Amino acid sequence: MEFRIERSALTDAVAWAARVLPTRSPVPVLGGLLLEASDGRLRISGLDYEASACIEVEAETVRAGKVLVMGRRLLDVCRVLPEGAVQCAVEGSRFSLMSDSARFGLSVLPFDDYPALPSLPEVLGAVDAEEFAAAVAHVTVAAGRDDTLPTLTGIRLALDGDTMTLAATDRYRFAVRTLPWKPGKDGVSADVVVSARRLTEIARSFGRAGMVQLALDGGSAGFELAGMRTTVRLLDGRLPRHDKLFAMTDPARAVLDRAPLVEAVKRVSVVAEGGSPLQLTFCGESVLLQAGYEDDVASQRLPAVLDGTDELTVAFNPSYLMDALASFDAPVVRFDLMGPGQRAMVTGWTSREDAADEAACPVHQHLLMSARPLV
Repeated sequence: MEFRIERSALTDAVAWAARVLPTRSPVPVLGGLLLEASDGRLRISGLDYEASACIEVEAETVRAGKVLVMGRRLLDVCRVLPEGAVQCAVEGSRFSLMSDSARFGLSVLPFDDYPALPSLPEVLGAVDAEEFAAAVAHVTVAAGRDDTLPTLTGIRLALDGDTMTLAATDRYRFAVRTLPWKPGKDGVSADVVVSARRLTEIARSFGRAGMVQLALDGGSAGFELAGMRTTVRLLDGRLPRHDKLFAMTDPARAVLDRAPLVEAVKRVSVVAEGGSPLQLTFCGESVLLQAGYEDDVASQRLPAVLDGTDELTVAFNPSYLMDALASFDAPVVRFDLMGPGQRAMVTGWTSREDAADEAACPVHQHLLMSARPLV
């Protein structure tokens, strides 16, 4: 096996495939990346028991063949190689990389125990890469972190006609985002749960251009774009439905500019320690943010428009509130409030007029449970 490739192209491809490699594994060969060169193409793939990744790039093939080498060590070497063309070859029991006057030799791994790369499930349609990445980022903040409840560490991916719904919850908050996608045929539907960590890595890795092919079967999800292909095992179980939970009857509504609210929450939360909540008191055309722990207190007042009641006080876990606000891109946010200690819905809007439109349907919703207000 022998091939030539530009250092930047090799580094990018190795880094993309190495994302799925396990940090530690009882099976040493799972730490390897498989490099296959033929017909002017270099194919790099890696896998563990949860996910797989495969990428193809152009490379001048001198001698076709394949080699299995430790992936993270290969990535370390690629990152320090001089710029320019890299000459790669298998020489006996070593894989050599030469660029300018630098030369590295890596030991090769046996193929005997290396499992076959899983095939891509059936392609159901495609979704815009940039929109998909943004939608995943919007909901992943609400996914659970407790591995003893694996289903809650996932993101629900539901397909219904030409609408894709992503949702995540850790039981204390619930984020939902809808976006358009292009089904490959009529009647496509699905409802699965994918690891939030894995799905976030996948969405980010595809960048901002092109349409990502989405594939699903009973046990895995696959994604493919421009020579990059990855699969991930689905999580067992189902996330709770959000329809009834999100239904609110005659809530009070408060509308604020998002950027100054984010800064105020950051500022006032400095003194919120020991699980103490951050309190928001809406009254007339302003909101007072307050937080405190023992003798330390902080407050800030911001403009706000409250409808549905004259005055209302709610309180939130500061971290949860910050996560919710940071997940929005819109300049204006609206709080639909049922009262102290009850549900509160946060949605994003392009203007205050849109936020006041009763008929408008938000595509991004983040539900929080309010805490007991400060005494």
